[in-house]
Amino acid sequence: MDALRKQASKLREQVAKQQQAVIKQFSGTGYESSDVMVIDEVEMQRHQQLEKLYRSTRAGKDFQKEVVRAAEVFTAIGYKHIEAGTKLSEDCSRYGAENTNDKILAKGASIYGDARKHVEKEQEDFNKLLSSQILDPLRAMIAGAPLEDARHLAQRYSRMRQEAETQAVEVSRRQARVRELPNPENVAKLQAAEAKMKELKANMAVLGIEASAALAAVEAQQQRLTFQRLVALVEGEKTYHLRVAAILGEVEAEMVSEKQRKESAPPVIPQENSSEKTMYFLAEATHSFSAASEKELSLSVGDYVVVRKVSPSGWSEGECKGKGGWFPSAYVEKRQRLPASDLSAEVY
Repeated sequence: MDALRKQASKLREQVAKQQQAVIKQFSGTGYESSDVMVIDEVEMQRHQQLEKLYRSTRAGKDFQKEVVRAAEVFTAIGYKHIEAGTKLSEDCSRYGAENTNDKILAKGASIYGDARKHVEKEQEDFNKLLSSQILDPLRAMIAGAPLEDARHLAQRYSRMRQEAETQAVEVSRRQARVRELPNPENVAKLQAAEAKMKELKANMAVLGIEASAALAAVEAQQQRLTFQRLVALVEGEKTYHLRVAAILGEVEAEMVSEKQRKESAPPVIPQENSSEKTMYFLAEATHSFSAASEKELSLSVGDYVVVRKVSPSGWSEGECKGKGGWFPSAYVEKRQRLPASDLSAEVY
């Protein structure tokens, strides 16, 4: 009966160990954390250093993947931006060429259509920078051999440490058996267990140093490269936005200038049929106006003007003090209407 109980207890221990092994296999990070001192304080410090480096390089790799994913999205959006912008540029240029009589709108469309070509060129250059300066270097390091080799060394050390932990338990068990029954067979098994433990200690010392050095080198390279790529991303975005802002600033200034030029220019009205009777009217200037060109007529408050033409654009043409020209219609008020034949003298 006692033998059966011992056998059942041993079986339960084996099942528990197997369960723990499965849990570690599927829920572990690749390097198992443990607070158990397997050999000595030196080995414990090395184990903690490796665990820290392993987690650091894993976090660095995950961050690099996030940067790559963001750069890929930026690139995809950039190509969509180029496609839409190129189509808009063509539409604007075509409208400007086909609707020259629209004056301000047609000219503005032509100006903007030409500028969009330069904007899309800047977007294309930024996409190239994302590919060569961000995506390619980070992808190369993520899938690079140095990182994977260093992490494999750390994983080997972790497995060897677990084996040493198990072997240490085996040595303790053999020592207890020898104390209970110090026969040659138990002594031999203890010596074999101790020899295996000694071999594991030696191998762990060599592998631990190698794994620590490899992971430390990879971590330093990983940190340096990722930071450099982030700086390149910031500089690239800054340059792109500044250049686009400069292009759009020039376009805005040109469009506003063109609008002001068109609005301030006196209208061009075709000559009227001389056989038709033209009606003039007398108006008094209520605001001063300074002529900006030879086609315009300067006015002072109180001047009387013979108004000969009134344009829907807000300009009128007339004569004052022996001079003729255009002036804003809102700057005068009508006083009386006269047939053209009645105009026989200069108006002062």
